[in-house]
Amino acid sequence: MTPTDAPTTPAPGRSGGSWRQRLGLDPGRRGPRLQLDPGQRRWLLRDGLLAVAAVAVETVLVGTAPPGLAPWGWPGMAIWSIVCAAPIALRRVAPWPAVLLAVPAFVASALIATQPATVGVTFVLLTYTTAALLPLRQAALAAVVIWGPAVAVTLVEPLPTDYSEPSRAYLVFTQVLLALVCFFVGRTVHARRATILALEERARVAEENQRSLADQAVADERRRIARELHDVVAHHVSVMGVLATGARRVLSRDPAATDGALGTIEETSRTTLRELRRLLDVLRTDTEPAAELSPQPGLAGIEALVEQVREAGLPVTLRVDGTPGPLDPGVALTVFRIVQEALTNTLKHAGAATAQVRLSFGVYWLIVEIADTGRGPAPGSGRLGHGLVGMRERMALYGGTLRTGPRPGGGYRVYAKMPMEQLGAPIDKGAA
Repeated sequence: MTPTDAPTTPAPGRSGGSWRQRLGLDPGRRGPRLQLDPGQRRWLLRDGLLAVAAVAVETVLVGTAPPGLAPWGWPGMAIWSIVCAAPIALRRVAPWPAVLLAVPAFVASALIATQPATVGVTFVLLTYTTAALLPLRQAALAAVVIWGPAVAVTLVEPLPTDYSEPSRAYLVFTQVLLALVCFFVGRTVHARRATILALEERARVAEENQRSLADQAVADERRRIARELHDVVAHHVSVMGVLATGARRVLSRDPAATDGALGTIEETSRTTLRELRRLLDVLRTDTEPAAELSPQPGLAGIEALVEQVREAGLPVTLRVDGTPGPLDPGVALTVFRIVQEALTNTLKHAGAATAQVRLSFGVYWLIVEIADTGRGPAPGSGRLGHGLVGMRERMALYGGTLRTGPRPGGGYRVYAKMPMEQLGAPIDKGAA
């Protein structure tokens, strides 16, 4: 009997499931069906071989003993030894059923005054196994259930007629001592396994923490590099702006100086582009997908987006006030994403409704408004979704504001307002 004689112990405080689950019995099926995993099959095979070995030793002892010591002969004793050793095969797959089978076998052996040696082997192995597998209370209860009948039978047996036989107190002391030794050996193995499991869990957590710290260090270093590259790019862009201003002022008076300034701007712009690519490579994480080669949508894609939403079942009208001027690609993309997110939310939450998209290009302001006639947000739902947060971040990037909420007459409205002077568009005093 070694500490590796039983399988891995479940976590302390858990019994590893009911005995039906440990046996693989599915109570939802008609008739029990034994379903064992490969580990349980190996345990059952090994313990079955151990039970066979115990029966074989018992048979050899009975076959070589005097006839008076084996009143049934070796065939009858072999059969009864098999019955008494059967719980050994189930001791790790189903400890409690094994205990409940071993006790009646012992009681029957005591009644017929024939106790095979396999009874003692079964009691020792079951005491150790239950102490090593089960929680403390269940293990103690199993030990009492196993050895209680044995002690009771010893106490009710008639006193020995001569001094050649051991006394009743000696037998009880021997049984209790054997039970305590097996029990505490099993609890020692149980505690050792629990300690090993705790150490493994602690090592796993430490490894995860170390990995998180490493990832955090990489992210911090990337941010530091990004800040440095940002400073370099900002410096180059500032230089290009100053050179462009100077070249424009001396264009008519000194073409040679203008040509030199333009050459410097050209070289600086290429350097800036390379630094921007490095900056994006630093900021891009490993989990991000590769960049798409298709062009980003802009103002021209809003009409196609509105038509797509109409085909999805939401009546949408598009209204454009003023004349769209030249805008930076990032601004056009921001306007498209705001319209896209607002119409997507209308499709999801507005129900049977209509929607209107209005783009207003004024002298100082660009206004984007999406309104619908749906049921609006549910009462008490004040939490902002990721879409609204993303729209506000995009607006803040260009110095704009975003307001969302229910309309007075019902429905929902998204209202975005951006200053034209921040969008890369020239302010025309005669514009609408």
